[in-house]
Amino acid sequence: MNVAPLGAYTNQFIQQEEQFSAHNYHPLPVVIQRAENVFMWDVEGVRYYDFLSGYSSVNQGHCHPKIISSCIKQVQELTLTSRAFHHHLFGPYSEYITTLFGYDKVLPMNTGVEAVETAIKLCRKWAYEKKSIPSNAAKIIVCEGNFHGRTSGVISFSTDLESIRNFGPYLPGFIAIPYNDYAALENALSDPHVAGFLVEPIQGEAGVVVPTDGYLSKAAKLCRDKKVLLIADEIQTGLGRTGKRLACDHENVRPDILILGKALSGGLIPVSAVLADDEIMLTIQPGQHGSTYGGNPLACAIARTALEVIEEEQMADNATERGIQLREGINKINSTYIKLVRGKGLLNAIVISHQDTNAAWNLCIEMMKKGLLAKPTQGDKIRLAPPLTINSVQIEEALEIIKQSLPVLNYR
Repeated sequence: MNVAPLGAYTNQFIQQEEQFSAHNYHPLPVVIQRAENVFMWDVEGVRYYDFLSGYSSVNQGHCHPKIISSCIKQVQELTLTSRAFHHHLFGPYSEYITTLFGYDKVLPMNTGVEAVETAIKLCRKWAYEKKSIPSNAAKIIVCEGNFHGRTSGVISFSTDLESIRNFGPYLPGFIAIPYNDYAALENALSDPHVAGFLVEPIQGEAGVVVPTDGYLSKAAKLCRDKKVLLIADEIQTGLGRTGKRLACDHENVRPDILILGKALSGGLIPVSAVLADDEIMLTIQPGQHGSTYGGNPLACAIARTALEVIEEEQMADNATERGIQLREGINKINSTYIKLVRGKGLLNAIVISHQDTNAAWNLCIEMMKKGLLAKPTQGDKIRLAPPLTINSVQIEEALEIIKQSLPVLNYR
C-alpha cells in the first residue's frame, strides 16, 4: 500500500491521535487546519479540493459566511435551554422547515443516527396505535447494503459484516431485502405486520448506488396500497446534494417520514430532523421521546440559515450542472482503471478496476498528493462529492488531478 510522505507537523498530529484516540477510523494521512468554500488547508499550509464534503455535511461550502454570522450572533445570546422551556427560535424554525418540505410537524434531534432511531420509534408507535398491529410484532423492511448509522439498534439491520461483527445481540423486527428490487419489496409487504419501509433514495456508503428510474415511485405506491409508511433517509442525499431539494423529488415521491441531517447545519454542529404529518407525529406524547440538545436555540438559528442559503443560492441547480460536467469529464478520461462512474447531482462515485484490492486507496493517496481529497468506500469505490458551491473551472481542475493521478495504478 502506498503511503504519502508526511511533513513534520502532520506526522506529529497523526502520531498523537494514534496514541490517544480509539482506532475506529482509517483517515487519509492529512491533518486539516482550516477550510473555506471548496478548499481545505493542512497544517503544512498545502491546499486541497474537498471532494468528500464531510460526507455531504458541508453542501453549502466550508464556513459559509452567512451561516457563520448566524452562529456567532446566536452563540453570544443563547445556546441551550433544553426542551424543559420554550425559546423564541424553535417555533419560527419549526414553521420554516415544515413549510419548506411540506409536513405538519418536525421532531428535532442532533445526529443523523438519532433521527433514524426516532423514525423507527415513530413508525412502531404508529403501527400499534393507528394500524393495530399486535404489540411488539411490528416489522420494518430495510435494504441490503444500507447505511443508517452505527448505534446498536441501527446496526441490527446492517448487512455490513464489519459493522455488526461481535456487537450482538441485535434488535429484532427488521426484514432485509435486496436494494432496487421491486419484486422483493412486493413480497415482503405481504406480511401484515410490516409497518414501514426504510430506504436511502441513493445508497451512499454502499458506493453511490443509484436505483433504476421509477423504483422509488413504485415502492411508494406499494407502500400506500399496503398502508405501510415510506421512511426516506435523506441524511446524505437531501438538501440539494443530488440536484433537487430532496433525492425523492426526482420521482415526485413524498415520504411519510423524512429524515434529514448533515448539511442541515452546514457542517457547524450536529443537527438532524424528522418530519411527518400529525397522524404519525402525534402518536408520541410528552415524556415518550426527547433530546436535551434537540431543537436548541443555536441549532435552530444555524439550521434555518443553512436551509435559506441552499435555497437562495440555488445550490441544487448548480449540483445538477456540475454533476453532469464531472461524470462526463471522468468518462472522457477513458481509463482502463475506471470501470464505471455513477451518481446524481454532486453525489458520485467511480468504481476502480484493478487486481490490487488497495488500488482505490492508492489512487486517493495520489490524488491527495496532487491536491484533491476523496475517500474510498467498499474497497473499490471512490466517492466524489464536493460542496455544491463548486464552479465549472474548479471541476475542470479536479478532473485534471484525477487524470494525472491514474497512472499511479500502472503497477498491476
